[in-house]
Amino acid sequence: MQTPGIIRQDPWLKPFQEIILNREEKARQKEKELTGDKKLVDFATGYLFFGLHKTNNSWIFREWAPNARKIYFIGEFTNWEENEEYRLTQKDCGNWEIKLPGNSLQHGALYRLSVHWDDGSGNRIPSYAKYVVQNETTKIFNANVWAPEKPYIWKYPDYNPVKTSLLIYEAHVGMATEEEKTGTFEEFRKNVLPGIAKSGYNAIQLMAIQEHPYYGSFGYHVSGFFAVSSRFGTPEELKALIDDAHGYGIAVIMDLVHSHAVKNEIEGIARFDGTYYQYFHESSRREHVAWDSLCFDYGKNEVLHFLLSNCKFWLDEYHFDGFRFDGVTSMLYLDHGLSRNFSSYDDYYDGNQDEDAITYLILTNKLIHQCNPDAITIAEEMSGMPGLGSTIEDGGFGFDYRLAMGTPDYWIKLIKEIPDEQWNVSQIYHELTNHRSDEKSISYTESHDQALVGDKTIIFRLTDKEMYFHMNKDDQNLIINRGIALHKMIRLITIATSGGGYLNFMGNEFGHPEWIDFPREGNNWSYKYARRQWSLMHNRSLKYHYLSDFDRDMITIINEGNCYSKPFPYKIVSHEGDQVLAFKRANLLFIFNFNPSVSFTDYGILADPAKYKIILNTDDKKFGGQGLVDQTLIYYPVKPGEQISTEQYFLKLYLPSRTALVFKREKSR
Repeated sequence: MQTPGIIRQDPWLKPFQEIILNREEKARQKEKELTGDKKLVDFATGYLFFGLHKTNNSWIFREWAPNARKIYFIGEFTNWEENEEYRLTQKDCGNWEIKLPGNSLQHGALYRLSVHWDDGSGNRIPSYAKYVVQNETTKIFNANVWAPEKPYIWKYPDYNPVKTSLLIYEAHVGMATEEEKTGTFEEFRKNVLPGIAKSGYNAIQLMAIQEHPYYGSFGYHVSGFFAVSSRFGTPEELKALIDDAHGYGIAVIMDLVHSHAVKNEIEGIARFDGTYYQYFHESSRREHVAWDSLCFDYGKNEVLHFLLSNCKFWLDEYHFDGFRFDGVTSMLYLDHGLSRNFSSYDDYYDGNQDEDAITYLILTNKLIHQCNPDAITIAEEMSGMPGLGSTIEDGGFGFDYRLAMGTPDYWIKLIKEIPDEQWNVSQIYHELTNHRSDEKSISYTESHDQALVGDKTIIFRLTDKEMYFHMNKDDQNLIINRGIALHKMIRLITIATSGGGYLNFMGNEFGHPEWIDFPREGNNWSYKYARRQWSLMHNRSLKYHYLSDFDRDMITIINEGNCYSKPFPYKIVSHEGDQVLAFKRANLLFIFNFNPSVSFTDYGILADPAKYKIILNTDDKKFGGQGLVDQTLIYYPVKPGEQISTEQYFLKLYLPSRTALVFKREKSR
């Protein structure tokens, strides 16, 4: 029996080898059960069979509803009444089918199902509906016959994402407009996408793409798993957005929700065929105790078929380049990982794990990479489950990256609880580099989570109400100056120490003020806080552009410096008294002086004999700094003195307080 690679990499996992091997075997057996001698990519084709499809001279519709007794296809064409001509025929395996003449349905026609079971009935949106619209007056959702005469023609059909140095711009299309309304795919494509490209990010992570009945859920209470949210536009408009992103060389990652589903019955799949257990668990496991949603039963083959087909659908139909899987921690544990500390490896193998969900995650990663070997998968997971970002061949789950979810929590705690004159640079470095060597991770200072109402962004924690009154360039304010300086340093040290990638939520790069609060009854359905005030960044009389200009240059040097070719930085100096930290990564040397009051002259930093040039300076005047360092100088390391016998060389540097410098090593002397 060969020892799995994750155990060879981490011998502390040895006591759990049998569990790890059993997981591998269970996934293999389930794959064989589902596919026979075929591949997962051939199995996950439910979207080609179920749902509504147009043939040469007819329409065909299929649905899986094993508990149904009668199903009617109803819509504008039946005056929303049941008609025997539109009654589905029951087939085997709980499937239903109807064939209609080609002239019976037109592009844009509205429809839904009337499903009957033994003790009741109800209207339902088809589970594989590809487009669902809401009536603005009645607020009722209906499926939409989406069959344009001319299919979308891709301009960049052969685009493949770059999986190294992943620099992600997390975005929500609806709130990407400055107007107090819901933004659209077209507005995002024309107005926001070019700016992302100029900022240097090579990936966009799009939120809330799957249809969801409540806008304020941020897209995480999904009702239509195969439907593009019509709030933002049409399927063709989403394709155009993704296509243009590929033209800029930007990958598009979808925020995918397979961890739970909305409880709505008419709009969703909650009680589709009259049973509570068609897609979901029965009894106490059915409802998620914290999210007011429903939990999939990953042990059912039909559910696996539905979810795996969903992954392949978004890759094939819309050319997404991968997925950020939401709520993976909730999937992994029978108690959803709630109120647990995960303080030892025992917590990952104590019988509290949902082994069916683990099987699904292994299979879905295998499927996605069969569809596209260059596809990107990211796990939003906070427990630290070993192997999540390791290959399936090594006994892992197969994700390409995991989100470093502890990093923003650490920054919040540090800023809230410890004065920056007491910040321990050794502890900061340890926290930011504390990730598994065999797994790549995405680091970030803040995502959409930290910007929601009731919380605060980093810039707001640093500057608070002063931000409302002192962001004019002619207004000098010590609190604002401190906030801007630390905002730049915090983001730079986070991206420079990352385990393989970096994420920023839109607007945070320029210190967007205030929180996110979607329209709801409690705020009188206001859009005031569900938008992005881009004009603040473009106003050259304000200080916001200092932060966005810095972010652009920071992203550029990380990308061009091929920083993540080295899995870890190499620490050179960590002086807790001085609050000075220095480390190198690839050909870049990063030096941070977190001291709020002391600047250092001729500070010695150990360096290889070479030529060094400053390529980024947080104190640069163009970033709102004081410009105390001469950036035109070329630096050469020197020996400490003739009286000291050593072969070591040191750079002698001026390090202003609250400043970070990045040097590029250009060539050996």
